Amino acid sequence: MTVRASDGAGNDQGQGAEPGAGAAGTAAPGAAQEAMTPFDEIYDRPDPRAFFSAFRPLGYRTPHHAQQIHRRLVATGVCATGAGAVLDICCSYGINAALLNHDLTLDDLYDHYTSPRACAMTTGELTSWDREFYRARRRPDAVPVFGIDAASNAVAYAREVGLLDEAFGENLEVAPPSAALLRAARRIRLITVTGGASFLSSRTFRPLLESAEAPVWVASLVLRTGSYRPIAECLESFGLVTEKVTPHTFVQRRFTSPQERQFAVESVTSAGEDPRGKETDGHFHTAAHLSRPARDTVSFPVTDLVRPS
Repeated sequence: MTVRASDGAGNDQGQGAEPGAGAAGTAAPGAAQEAMTPFDEIYDRPDPRAFFSAFRPLGYRTPHHAQQIHRRLVATGVCATGAGAVLDICCSYGINAALLNHDLTLDDLYDHYTSPRACAMTTGELTSWDREFYRARRRPDAVPVFGIDAASNAVAYAREVGLLDEAFGENLEVAPPSAALLRAARRIRLITVTGGASFLSSRTFRPLLESAEAPVWVASLVLRTGSYRPIAECLESFGLVTEKVTPHTFVQRRFTSPQERQFAVESVTSAGEDPRGKETDGHFHTAAHLSRPARDTVSFPVTDLVRPS
């Protein structure tokens, strides 16, 4: 199987890309656990303050890059038919939903959650403040967003403050989807993944796509340290063509150690990519993949939808 590499010149080449787990990820979870900072202690807190406090110093930028990509995708009308919705896989605290549907930037969220006022609040007080914070900034073109993440506290918070219309604390890699998730999946028209692709497989995507009542687009920002091929092959079985946007990549975050840097440079090189000027300069990078029915690749060229931030 090949995945189109779109650089505006119309050339095709084989797929060899990545994975990413919110702030960290890899194609081989065992190797990544040894080489990469796990951040496990911040992914499932009762509220997002520890998440933003940990990642701001590391320059974590993936949601920033995703914001304009997701808005361009929604603007095509992919979610406009009937009750179409976006499903954000590995959604964490609903950051992508916040940036898609509200007049906010990622830096606004960093400022908000690391502010002295936020730091002085209880989780209950922060929850109440966030409801008003997001309500006041809601865009008129907001679309329904569902979220799924194994971090049940995180998705519950995102639902409670109004970022997610439906929230599911589930891990489809280890258990089948709940009946409620399958019902919600009927409405899915766009699936987004900005972290965690290295821990995903057809076990996550297949039941969701089988339940969807209309063709689905899948947009993923994936670390360059591994291969997206297994997911692309699953999507191909549903008639979706995957295009990898080249040569541009998107900065994810700074390395926390020389071990992370060595791991990234070696993994990217093994995947057939060039780390020079990217991972060698001290940051994880992601590549964008967009999967759609073949007719949509013609109607909406990928290079119009996925551009540098």
